Amino acid sequence: MSIQDVAAGVALWRKVADEIERAIADGRFAAGTKLPGETEIAETYRVNRHTVRRALATLAERGLVRAERGSGTYVEAQRLAYPLRSRTRFSEIVGADGREPRGHLISSAEQAATRELARTLGIKTGAPLIRIETLRSADRTPICVSTGWLSAERFPDAGAVFARARSMTKLFAHFGVRDYRRASTRITAAIADASDAARLDLPLGHPVLVVDSTDIDPDGKPLVTKRVRFAAERVEFLIENS
Repeated sequence: MSIQDVAAGVALWRKVADEIERAIADGRFAAGTKLPGETEIAETYRVNRHTVRRALATLAERGLVRAERGSGTYVEAQRLAYPLRSRTRFSEIVGADGREPRGHLISSAEQAATRELARTLGIKTGAPLIRIETLRSADRTPICVSTGWLSAERFPDAGAVFARARSMTKLFAHFGVRDYRRASTRITAAIADASDAARLDLPLGHPVLVVDSTDIDPDGKPLVTKRVRFAAERVEFLIENS
């Protein structure tokens, strides 16, 4: 029986989307796997490719699949449980979930400290900072885009160091900082701008969770202040006291 035979007044694209969602729910399409191509889906459900595209767009809006340009459409993994605590390490969190953490340097540049950044980092307004933009992923899935600011005097050439190490923890270790902890965390919600949406493989208009934080060394001196934009449908924050 074709899907047209059971449409009963319901839009075909919605029926296709619901069928694929059921296949994801019962494990026929496992998390992280690639869906069949548009032509194969169209033949399976006896609909045209335009109907398939609309169905896949609906599934993306539901947070169930993600389209990768030039590669295909993949089933989204379950939300990453992301603890927010005094020692928050992306690589450790993702690794503990059984996924491979990846860090990619988008860009780095020097800029003068604004009054707000200077106050947060305990330096003078106008002092040189290094701004580092990074993309963090778990396996193939983009999780967050981060903008971090560090003192250029304390961490010279920090962008190049991160490009090699792909880890903020390793960057600090390179400069002799063996441990650090979270001093403050603030969480807000926003809509992803065009740049973040593209990097996170999100449709325009999708929400992100924005985490503003500052990390300090064992002596209480600020190391870095960051603004991290998480794909809201891919994480769930766990607030821990320790």
